[in-house]
Amino acid sequence: MNISIGNINLSSNVLLAPMAGITDYPFRKIVRRFGNFLMYSEMIASYAAIRDAHKTRNMMDTKNDYLTAVQIVGADPKIMAEAAKLSYDLGAKIIDINMGCPVRKIVKSEAGSALMKNEQLAAQIIKSVVNSVPIPVTLKMRLGWDNEHLNAPGIAHIAEDLGIKLITVHGRTRSQLYSGKSNWKYISKVKEVINIPLIVNGDIINIETARQALFESGADGVMIGRASLGQPWILQYIDNALNNKAVKELTTEEKYTTAKDNIQYVLDYYNGNTGIILAKKTLMYYCKGHYNATKYRALMSSQEINTPQSLFNIIEELYINN
Repeated sequence: MNISIGNINLSSNVLLAPMAGITDYPFRKIVRRFGNFLMYSEMIASYAAIRDAHKTRNMMDTKNDYLTAVQIVGADPKIMAEAAKLSYDLGAKIIDINMGCPVRKIVKSEAGSALMKNEQLAAQIIKSVVNSVPIPVTLKMRLGWDNEHLNAPGIAHIAEDLGIKLITVHGRTRSQLYSGKSNWKYISKVKEVINIPLIVNGDIINIETARQALFESGADGVMIGRASLGQPWILQYIDNALNNKAVKELTTEEKYTTAKDNIQYVLDYYNGNTGIILAKKTLMYYCKGHYNATKYRALMSSQEINTPQSLFNIIEELYINN
């Protein structure tokens, strides 16, 4: 199914979720190998962005990839608009407003999912961001603050009226954090009140859950999050299945090459010791499901693994020598 976000047409209805500390440029680059998916940047704090924080602005750089959306978070309409304009100036083709982050630090500042408790402020932010840039703006949110306040349909209706071009709903409330199960069926109530594309998110980990999430929610597409860690090819598997194409399992050699290249991308993008630390974190995800995975994860938590070659040796052991 094709999805249009304003003047941008997507060739896939499988999207990569924004994940703090994960969906940086190296990770998006490796996922891009498996398809032309819309991908979201790490969540960008709007205040940090306009303060000219080098690290934050580097996170906003989409490296000329027109299928990367920059997600911003904040509680001040003016600051959010400035961050959106800065993202646009840096090359963003889509801006996403975060109204779903449940972590305490974000919620305490009245941003993220806390905005679902303040529909007036949420509307002001949406209007301010939409009016600040000449590119499509999307919105990601949860079902509501808690089970007594499931106001996602109402906010979605307001958002569309204010110019939002696509909405993603994570099937949990803020009070659930990441516990329990995603309520994909309730997301269908959002579908009933909007005419723009709807994406379902939460607990989609394989082909079967992707199909079930689409069936229960009536959404136009799925957003894949943590299931992509250590297996970035999962988006390709799901995309092929949803579009009635053959799902071909990657060979061990192909998975080995992917993991090795992913680590190399991290080392090339970040400097010195930072690159090693982040590469070790990335490699831990690839250990999942492998024989002696616990041993390898413990090894990477030690000081023994501190050079690029030591990382590549582990990848070889995981995929070739196991």
